[in-house]
Amino acid sequence: MKKTSTRLADGRELIYYDRRDDSVRDAVDRRPLDPTVTTSEVRRDPLLGDSIAVASHRQGRIYHPPADECPLCPSQGDRLSEIPDSSYDAVVFENRFPSLAGDSGRCEVVCFTSDHNASFADLTEEQTRLVLDAWTDRTSELSHLPSVEQVFCFENRGAEIGVTLGHPHGQIYAYPFTTPRTALMLRSVAAHKEATGGENLFDAVLERELADERVVLEGEHWVAFVPYAAHWPYEVHLYPKRRVPDLLALDEEARTEFPQVYLELLRRFDRIFGEGEPPTPYISAWHQAPFGALEEFEGVNRDDFALHLELFTIRRTSGKLKFLAGSESGMNVFINDVPPEFAAQRLREVASS
Repeated sequence: MKKTSTRLADGRELIYYDRRDDSVRDAVDRRPLDPTVTTSEVRRDPLLGDSIAVASHRQGRIYHPPADECPLCPSQGDRLSEIPDSSYDAVVFENRFPSLAGDSGRCEVVCFTSDHNASFADLTEEQTRLVLDAWTDRTSELSHLPSVEQVFCFENRGAEIGVTLGHPHGQIYAYPFTTPRTALMLRSVAAHKEATGGENLFDAVLERELADERVVLEGEHWVAFVPYAAHWPYEVHLYPKRRVPDLLALDEEARTEFPQVYLELLRRFDRIFGEGEPPTPYISAWHQAPFGALEEFEGVNRDDFALHLELFTIRRTSGKLKFLAGSESGMNVFINDVPPEFAAQRLREVASS
């Protein structure tokens, strides 16, 4: 992998990730852009104990542009985009309309491929490995920023999820705090460790899932399963079999196998609802240990956390979505219409050829 860092016309960082070491990336951003102005602010809720970001400048972000005006495609002639070069393998750049900025963290966009009409599932294993290496590199770099406590790599796919740009891409949020969902996990890990005299909760969960009927697919180094208490209609968790706290700690064997397992999982997601159905909308989310202090989670350190990816769709059946209504949005109590055992069986049935 070759990494080339440059700057866009408004000063934002852009990084090319190339498979070839002889790639040259010297194209200049020719757009007449003003310096980026953001209004990001993090506010803490005293009752719930969590934090939210206020980012009013995002109201002006690009919304469903036509394909020939996509800002994530390479620049061609007089059609100038966020990527100055006329081609790329993978690229990461600072979001022009970030939810988090400055002392409130950082937001980046990850373009998986220059092909506007592709999806992540269409990537080759070599290209998927490049994206994995880019996620890992950005996790490392962002973790060293003084304002960052946790790095979150994710992909939103599909209009139903709220995606406003059709080009295959994901995002990276570098939070200035430990996210509420991760804090819940760490509290559960701490309680289990104390109650069992030191047993790791992630290890216990993985051992139970490996022995159950909800395993979807399994490799030598990774396993994917529908969790016992899945929140979403079709939800799969992908774990490395060797517990590591973050992407940085994956060994070469796990990195090599990941593209095979992950691409197969994504392709099965597109087959869940049968032929002729539109692509399955999904969220794919990496969970990594925070880089900040963990004193509030007594007895827990970073190595107690288990890196894993959660992949889920809000489509519950053909033509119908799962909405977060009163119980989910008001009380955070999910009601799942699809039994996890059925979801796992369906995902095993639709194995790609």
